[in-house]
Amino acid sequence: MTTIAAYHSLVLRELASVAESISEDDAAALAGRIRRAERIFVAGAGRSGLMMRAFAMRLMHLGFRTHVVGETTTPGFGARDLLIVGSGSGETRSLAAMAERASAAGGTVALATVQPDSTIGRLAACVVAIPASVKEASGPSRPSVQPMGSLFEQSLLLLLDALVLRLMEESDIAAAAMFGRHANLE
Repeated sequence: MTTIAAYHSLVLRELASVAESISEDDAAALAGRIRRAERIFVAGAGRSGLMMRAFAMRLMHLGFRTHVVGETTTPGFGARDLLIVGSGSGETRSLAAMAERASAAGGTVALATVQPDSTIGRLAACVVAIPASVKEASGPSRPSVQPMGSLFEQSLLLLLDALVLRLMEESDIAAAAMFGRHANLE
């Protein structure tokens, strides 16, 4: 039987391989769009949605006006706003509909995905391709020992955390300053 430590090492190697394959220019372009947006809205479904929610929290800690689409306190989307979607397939119907509405409202759509040439990818002004495995049987895919979309979802979280580090550096914001915005009613 394979040990947990061996699986852990295997997963880390897969993640490193994906991270090395993400375009620095595309990731930097997304960081620029985040900096210029009046407000940032994030969306994703399933486990990808959890990664996007974690990103929204960190953006809030950085001082950005950030909202998770679908929450009861999420305001209307406007022309100076940015919608960032995390979707492995780029085809999730509810997310594609959100992207269409955001685009129609005059705002900007960004996508992190395995499949840049997808419905949401074609609507997005900024696409960061994450060359990971996909849970669907068809489409581009990187072999993975992990089930379904795990490699994409983990890679998405790591990309988003790396973007936070980049934004911290560019804005000269220390972790201590971010902690001042951390929830304090817990």
